[in-house]
Amino acid sequence: MINLDDNGQSWGELADGELVMHAQSGSHEAFGELVRRHRAEVYGYAKMITHESFLAEDIVQDALIRAFMHLGKLVEIERFLPWVHRIVRNQAITKLKSSSVSKERTFTELGHLMPNRHSDSDEVSDLDGILSRLNRSAEESSTKQGHPEERLMQKETLKVLTQVISCLRPRERLVFESHFFDQLSPQEIAKLFQLSSSNVYQIISRSRKKVIQERLRITVDSYVKTRRDMGWMKKQILPKSETFAEARSWNTAVDSLYTMLKYTNKGLTFPMVMGLTGQAFRINIIPGSVHIAGPTAYPFGETMARGLKNIGFLAKYVDGMNAAIGPNTNLIDQALVGKDAMDKREIHHALPEALGLIHRSIKEGYPVLAWDIFFPEFGLIYGYDDGEKLLHAYECCRLDTLPYENLGRSVLEEIFVLALDEPFGINQKDQLRSALQMIVEHYDGEESTSSSGSVKGIKAYDVWCDALREGTVEPNGNAYNIAVIMDGRKHAAPFLNEIMASWPQADDVDNRIRELLGEAAQLYEGISSHYEALHHMFPFPEGGEPGSEMNARKSIEHLQAIKKQEEAAAQVFRMLLQQLG
Repeated sequence: MINLDDNGQSWGELADGELVMHAQSGSHEAFGELVRRHRAEVYGYAKMITHESFLAEDIVQDALIRAFMHLGKLVEIERFLPWVHRIVRNQAITKLKSSSVSKERTFTELGHLMPNRHSDSDEVSDLDGILSRLNRSAEESSTKQGHPEERLMQKETLKVLTQVISCLRPRERLVFESHFFDQLSPQEIAKLFQLSSSNVYQIISRSRKKVIQERLRITVDSYVKTRRDMGWMKKQILPKSETFAEARSWNTAVDSLYTMLKYTNKGLTFPMVMGLTGQAFRINIIPGSVHIAGPTAYPFGETMARGLKNIGFLAKYVDGMNAAIGPNTNLIDQALVGKDAMDKREIHHALPEALGLIHRSIKEGYPVLAWDIFFPEFGLIYGYDDGEKLLHAYECCRLDTLPYENLGRSVLEEIFVLALDEPFGINQKDQLRSALQMIVEHYDGEESTSSSGSVKGIKAYDVWCDALREGTVEPNGNAYNIAVIMDGRKHAAPFLNEIMASWPQADDVDNRIRELLGEAAQLYEGISSHYEALHHMFPFPEGGEPGSEMNARKSIEHLQAIKKQEEAAAQVFRMLLQQLG
């Protein structure tokens, strides 16, 4: 059905000035047309200022309420859009100034709306009564201040608040509203409801977790609704890459980065991606058990963003990782890995931000690298379906869908997503120099570390040997460390040889660089052979018997030989950096 004005014209045919005149006369349809016409541009303007999608959406919502309430003050009716832009800018400045305030706000912020507590204990203990009093107080306050738009926002807040708290059971609601609305202490609540103080603390803690989860669920639903309202609701699935057919490496981070870069114009070989990102030279060992988490015990965002910068891409990421090391998923009950187990876990706090990054990247034609989609490895999210609220993902040759809410609800309950941002030009010399700086820092143990307690670089070989001597090595984790590190070293020599083959021969410095690249490549061929021997002794996932005295002794011999060669390679890299200037 086409909406018509009094003269029979459709609203879409009218100029902004005419729509403003109709809206000033009370036409909600005319204002709705103005919103439909300009909301995407207004959102883009807010996003440009804030650089954060959800904050921009909040600002646009507030700005449109203010615009509607103050439309009568607009004199230059043809300048509706610039006028709204000013409102958006003012709202954004106000929001950004208060950005130091914690994003996770408690409901006690509504405390200033509360009148003095009523003496009737029935009303005190009734959530609907509390909300009613909040609503009456908010309306009275806003009417006195003469800000009807604030009254609308407060009423909307109360509506959302009521929806959020509906997830609580009756007794939980009583305790929750008494504590967070009426500001009663746990001791006062215990006396009021004839409970023990410890029971009250448990109820408050449990209720708070439920409310946070419900808030996240509503946030995701609101996010999808906003996409629908703004005409962005769609199903977008990128073409599957031919690289989905098989895994090229035990290092799923590089496997995923390589596949992601296939969607760009960077025609890099797999060894070049492995080398320029520094992954061909990484080693992280967790002392004692040589835990399976070792190869991924590094700050994903910082390390991968730096590696992509060596290639010629800036990156954006959302980091919702846990500080502690999670379990080895190969050794736990596999019933904890499936979808049913996911549905029972809490929604991850970083989910809304992650979804925003995923939508933006896929819209631009690039998949998103993600960690722990179905299990603790790296994969790609290459499509989304807003109608069904499903993500289309690839992880370790598995193509499947994942509900929006289940991202971050795998075994480790972690979220990490990384998207390509802006490409930039970088020459071969700068690429090699920045990659070598990254590699040497890692070998010397100078790069940032995660809180996992892992030992990185050359020193990692010492703690690995110590664990073998002490007989504390866990077979499955040990085998996985060997497989991943072996795979990196296997691609190190091809990476160095590829650079050497394309390096110019203009002068003596270039010739010396080529000579050093060849020397380093030979060292990594020897290192790779030692790792292949270890992999033969301790295949993954079986793990072999690293605890036997003979196997431990042979392993230590291989690791000590590798350490000497890696020390020699690191020295060659330092000489290369001197030549590169």
